Amino acid sequence: MSNVAEQVEQTCDLDRPGGAIEMVIRPRDRDLGGFSVRRVLPTVGRKKVGPWVFFDQMGPVRLAPGPGINVRPHPHINLATVTYLFSGEILHRDSLGNAQTIVPGDINLMIAGSGIVHSERERPEVTRGERDLHGLQLWLALPDDEEERDATFQHYPAADIPALTVDGVPVRVMMGEAYGVRSPVQTFAETLYVEVRLRAGQRLVLPAAAERAVYTAAGSVAVDGIRLPEHAMAVVGNGRGVAVEGVEEARLVIIGGEAMSPRYIEWNFVSSRRERIEQAKRDWQAGRFPKVPGDEREFIPLPESTPAG
Repeated sequence: MSNVAEQVEQTCDLDRPGGAIEMVIRPRDRDLGGFSVRRVLPTVGRKKVGPWVFFDQMGPVRLAPGPGINVRPHPHINLATVTYLFSGEILHRDSLGNAQTIVPGDINLMIAGSGIVHSERERPEVTRGERDLHGLQLWLALPDDEEERDATFQHYPAADIPALTVDGVPVRVMMGEAYGVRSPVQTFAETLYVEVRLRAGQRLVLPAAAERAVYTAAGSVAVDGIRLPEHAMAVVGNGRGVAVEGVEEARLVIIGGEAMSPRYIEWNFVSSRRERIEQAKRDWQAGRFPKVPGDEREFIPLPESTPAG
């Protein structure tokens, strides 16, 4: 461990990354319904990695008894959301009538398509005591010809997600194909999403993808010889043989996939067409989106308008 740490500390300059690393992204803290998240994507200079246009890390945080996760109903269009937890649980409800608790290892895939409304809260029995929360929420851009598909929701239990060991390293292939296995989670374009647990000194070659990035959810690693600290994302070129090595025990996520055409993002709306976002804003303000059964009384108002970016 010490040899690896000494080597990468000497070569680390995250403001001027080199080699296989094209860019290093440091997240910004954002408040989201009573708890803080680290927002990685989108950011200045990098709006997406493959089809991934949004990347939030929730926690890790210890929540006191009482309301914690309390995200009121809000709308989405033209995208798919992916929720994954390392610890804790969240209760998902949506305007299709789905009510699904997600626990560590599961994947919730919500395909907004032409429009959906959902909330993220906690079951009352959970809020009575202290509990941990740590997880990721990601958004996928849908291909242009899939943006207006019917909204759907799919829950994938942890047991359905392929787990394997690659060169002694535990790997879960969450979405797409990597290391010779394919996830059952539905995709609409070439998509890569892999979870990795590394011990100090362990090494793993990254799977190939047209665009890809590595995020350190916990611990630190070396990517192509450059140390990537905890809670940072390295956008990595598509060259073969690029490896990640554990500086300390680490949990990391690899995302990527095919390059997508530009997307406009404003509030919770993502689309290839600016005018579609403007229409969605008008529809939300006018109450034309459907309600969430069992969670009809509250909603998040449209914030003051900002240009779609």
